[in-house]
Amino acid sequence: MAQLDELLQQIRACRICEEHLALGPRPVLRASASARLLIVGQAPGTKVHASGKPWDDQSGKRLRHWLGLEPEVFYDESKVAIVPMGFCYPGKGKSGDLPPRPECALHWHQQLLALLPNIALTLLVGKYAQDYFLGDKAATTLTQTVANWREYLPDYMPMPHPSPRNQFWVKHNPWFELEAVPVLREQVNQLLS
Repeated sequence: MAQLDELLQQIRACRICEEHLALGPRPVLRASASARLLIVGQAPGTKVHASGKPWDDQSGKRLRHWLGLEPEVFYDESKVAIVPMGFCYPGKGKSGDLPPRPECALHWHQQLLALLPNIALTLLVGKYAQDYFLGDKAATTLTQTVANWREYLPDYMPMPHPSPRNQFWVKHNPWFELEAVPVLREQVNQLLS
């Protein structure tokens, strides 16, 4: 426990990629050794950067809906660990936020994940998390990987990003909410109850 607390303090004080961050560093993550569910997303957006609370935006509302979790359970780090691929807001790109900075995963992820021994299910939210965790088992596209979600259970559940910008994807892939989300809710409920 002390080792994890110390590592989290180091991560929250991290300045490795400070020169690349338009809004400056503000690592946002939550973890506890007792957590059973791990959520790996991309990187904080501007609202999360401002609040310091992960998934504190419209994307988070949709994600909590998909999981069937109330905020008090979702934010209970003794149950749910939230470790994005990039801990800080990466900045704005041409069509949305920039990709997560690679330094976080390279420098921190293995150390951190080793201290989360009770994780039973990892949600891979978006292509960056899917490629990192699944490696060559990930399909070429996010849609193909998410469509093959059954193949990755019980350890992983690949998901699209719940951003309002992905409304087109959700609308054109109704099977995700009809088939995958009910199974996801059941898995999460069993893990956290």
